[in-house]
Amino acid sequence: MMARKPRSADIWPTPRRPWDAGLRAHGGVARESATFASGRLGTTLLVWLLIGIALALPAALYLLDRNLAGAAGDWRGTHGFSVYFEVGVDAQTPVDAASRLAAEADIHAVRLVTPADALAELRAHLGADDVLDALDDNPLPATVRATARPDVPVARLEALVARWADAPGVDAVELEKAWLERLAAVRAVVGRVGWMVAALLGIGAVLIAAASVRLAIEARLDELQVRALIGANVAAMRRPFLYLGAIYGLGGGLVAAMLMAAALAWLAAPLRRLFESYGAEVHIAGFSGAFVLALLGTGVVLATLGATLACRKRLREMDVA
Repeated sequence: MMARKPRSADIWPTPRRPWDAGLRAHGGVARESATFASGRLGTTLLVWLLIGIALALPAALYLLDRNLAGAAGDWRGTHGFSVYFEVGVDAQTPVDAASRLAAEADIHAVRLVTPADALAELRAHLGADDVLDALDDNPLPATVRATARPDVPVARLEALVARWADAPGVDAVELEKAWLERLAAVRAVVGRVGWMVAALLGIGAVLIAAASVRLAIEARLDELQVRALIGANVAAMRRPFLYLGAIYGLGGGLVAAMLMAAALAWLAAPLRRLFESYGAEVHIAGFSGAFVLALLGTGVVLATLGATLACRKRLREMDVA
């Protein structure tokens, strides 16, 4: 019987690696990348700032959209509707309508504007007394302006408007919700601009990280060539630069969070005055721990992607990848 030919594993057995050897290897590479970044602190700070600005602008638009949505849902300003009566209607009809509207549970205040009052307001605004005095009859109708309670939803207010539109002597009822329509239009614009800015600046963050990692690769090119000669695999050669990209992205996300916090602190006073002028309370929604973690994670993902692209291109030029 022929003897079994010894295998290479029998002659040079592979040593058993500890279970945490991979973690320690990654930790060592991460520390090496952190040392490299701290040794070039000026470049690192510049990259952090550029990535932070690229992240902060779309994040600011996101917060703006969130708070516009909150303003639409928690509006505390005056809103209501105006009831316009037919010209020449009996003078008692608007008075009775004002009394019935004041008794409505959803109505906070009612103001009756008689034709004479409307003409006086027109005189005050136009100042054309000669033209108005030449009129034989007053062409302006009586109006009842109803202000709804702050907590009344728009749907219930619309139902009340529809009911009053069919009342006797009523010519038209106008719901004063233009501010809601304008707010919805502003939100639509902010949303689309936010997506465009996020896409453009996200690509910019990837390119910034790629260019920075490319410079780091060139600075360690001799080391990479030696590793390639002794048979290092592509993953081992690429790993330090991926960690460097992650460090750039993490720092950029932290800078973005700091920029957002500083901007909100700077804008707190004018925002308070703006909200109070509309009868609303100031509460900035969206800037939370989860938001900051999302900024950090986005920065790490984008910068690591840029580092991957830079490594793939440079290692391919070295005939390694």
